[in-house]
Amino acid sequence: MKVGARNRILAKVTEVKKGTLMGQVKVKVPAKMRMSSVMTLESIEELGLEKGDEVEVIVKAVNVLLIKP
Repeated sequence: MKVGARNRILAKVTEVKKGTLMGQVKVKVPAKMRMSSVMTLESIEELGLEKGDEVEVIVKAVNVLLIKP
């Protein structure tokens, strides 16, 4: 599948939490950081996401904010 986003990161699923309509998928990325995605349960099931799966994280945002400490 082709996508326009350029920010692509390989990651491993560390946890899948399912609610009644939505779920949260936590992933570990190579920079020793964690990210998560909130998506519908239907999407989680269609992708067959489970702990330990290798995934590609694609980041596309309308706004990118920088904060100087």
